[in-house]
Amino acid sequence: MTDVALVCGGAGALGSAIVETLRARGDDVVVADKDTVDLTDPEAVEAFWERLAERPRWVVNAAGGFRPGTVAETEPDDVRFLTELNFDTAWWSCRAAARRLPDGGGIVNVAARAGLTGGNGSAAYAVTKAAVVRLTQVLALELAERRIRVNAVVPALIDTPANRAHGITGGTPPAEIARTVAFLLSDDARAVNGAVVPV
Repeated sequence: MTDVALVCGGAGALGSAIVETLRARGDDVVVADKDTVDLTDPEAVEAFWERLAERPRWVVNAAGGFRPGTVAETEPDDVRFLTELNFDTAWWSCRAAARRLPDGGGIVNVAARAGLTGGNGSAAYAVTKAAVVRLTQVLALELAERRIRVNAVVPALIDTPANRAHGITGGTPPAEIARTVAFLLSDDARAVNGAVVPV
């Protein structure tokens, strides 16, 4: 039987690589992105799940964004933007998934290395990604009885066209991160829960 995977933020560079990797292994992949659902809106997320023809077994939360700034420099609009895009999207998706995933399913959240180490010059980004790490750990405990595994990958710099356009090079290829996500969403990783995996 084919597994259904829902990839939130599936149109971005990393999200697209995850979609491609999961499809290549035979999953039926549903993409949720800004063109299909407002992932920052809890009611829209709930309605999106209700419209799905099949319930996913796997969920990936890859939506996110970046804006630089120290604590002193960061403007309120930037804090709101990063909180909504990095944390709210993961929270509302995890909330919907926690209510509907079958026993034995799995969730992978995409956090960031800055969420573990802090980010010099990227304060709000680091804090919102740290919140994704803690959400992962909390939900892993809450869903363990149902054998639903919740893990996070924490990339450092990712090699994307957007980063290269800004002169930022040397990051990890999205396909490498996608392979790690695919492993965590497999029966080979059924003993892995609450892990925060550097990539």
